[in-house]
Amino acid sequence: MNATDFEAALLAVPKAVPELRHAVRGYLGGGPYPEVELCVSELVSNVIRHVGEGTPVRVRVTRVGLDGLDGDRIRVEVTDPDPRALPVLLDVTTDTGLGAESGRGLMLLDAVAVRWGVEQGVSGKVVWCEVRD
Repeated sequence: MNATDFEAALLAVPKAVPELRHAVRGYLGGGPYPEVELCVSELVSNVIRHVGEGTPVRVRVTRVGLDGLDGDRIRVEVTDPDPRALPVLLDVTTDTGLGAESGRGLMLLDAVAVRWGVEQGVSGKVVWCEVRD
């Protein structure tokens, strides 16, 4: 971890999501970063919904750059201990998706992120995304 990164270890519970957004906003200087806050909320909420409430997670936010240029993107990473529950980008325009109560959060993340993905390991995974700074 770089000294300028934000990192938090917590239990994935609904109450933690707004507190985490507030902490990330402070790390980023207090300004409005709606895309970063949406990514943090969605990734932690997905752990709550698909892995289980109370799952231990690690959230990391850092400024990264392309080709060694620092700071042109903000990377959000959420690590959880379940290597099997992988995020799936749903097509909400299908018949089953149109009436669905959930499934749009990852679509929103996909829309605001420059890129996103999953790093799968034996004992867990990291779901990450990058947005423009």
